[in-house]
Amino acid sequence: MYKNVYKYDDMKRAEHMAVRNTAGWYLYTHELLEVTGEDASAFLDYLYANPIGNLAPSRARYTTMLDEEGRILDDVVIFRLEEKKFWVSTLYTRKVIPWYDAHKGTYQVEYKNITPQWDMYAIQGPKSQEILNEILQTPLDGQKFFQILDNTLDGVPVKINRGGFTGEKLGYELYVAPEHTRLVIDRLREVCPKYGAKQVTDIQVMVWSLPTEKGFYLMCDIGWANPLEVGLDRGIGWDKEFIGKEALLKVREEGPKRSLLGFTVEEDDIFIPAKNIGGPGTPVLFQGEEAGRVTKVTYSYCMEKNIGYALVDNSKVKIGDSVMLHGFEAVLTDKVFI
Repeated sequence: MYKNVYKYDDMKRAEHMAVRNTAGWYLYTHELLEVTGEDASAFLDYLYANPIGNLAPSRARYTTMLDEEGRILDDVVIFRLEEKKFWVSTLYTRKVIPWYDAHKGTYQVEYKNITPQWDMYAIQGPKSQEILNEILQTPLDGQKFFQILDNTLDGVPVKINRGGFTGEKLGYELYVAPEHTRLVIDRLREVCPKYGAKQVTDIQVMVWSLPTEKGFYLMCDIGWANPLEVGLDRGIGWDKEFIGKEALLKVREEGPKRSLLGFTVEEDDIFIPAKNIGGPGTPVLFQGEEAGRVTKVTYSYCMEKNIGYALVDNSKVKIGDSVMLHGFEAVLTDKVFI
């Protein structure tokens, strides 16, 4: 019989629920590309589906990078630090840089991997602002969502972005030079206990259980799909040119053939192989016929049940249908669970 390691793991549960009820913090440095030059905004506008050139300095935007067929190669957050200086937050610089190289053309632009210059700490949850206000020189009360601003911690310069990958209404990312990373750890460990906040140490809580509950994606969920199939068409810059636009316009006209849906499984002890642990993902079976593939499975500590995503054929299944996943009954749902 299978045993659900998530459901019965008290450490994972405590770390997950701390983020939902008070706050949690953890080192979670994404890879960073710095993009500069006279044509930096035009270059990024061409490479990414959502508009970048209209970002005001200090603001950020989530967007996708597509191939010529409109398929998602990467999803990123782009920060505009200055008029001609951007940060691209990704997990795949090894793939992104060659793509940039292939499409640089005559654009007057430079880009470099600056990941070694920064550590990024996520501080997420209802008490995150109170915690950071105790240790930062400038209070965060007026900072907007997806805004990155300079601040100071005990005389050390840091950058604070309001955002994160947990779906919490209040959450921040603190960027600091690696030589000062110990200071951040010490100050958070000093202040967090009185708020009941915890250090999150489990990577599966950071990237699977917390984000999935709130409908946040990984590349295992959206890679090689198109934005309309996975619900990422909002805010696409249809009035600008970008790689993959022509193919995407055709999808918009005809309608997407697939959808990324959520699912729940009532049975506690399950084993459903998904793309997030490698491989093609378990087939989604509806009335004995394959209707899609499972992209991710995790446990929701807030819902007390197993949840996940599946990329499915719109002509075969819909929300509300009961399907079989590796021998376990599941119900297809919306992607946002709580």
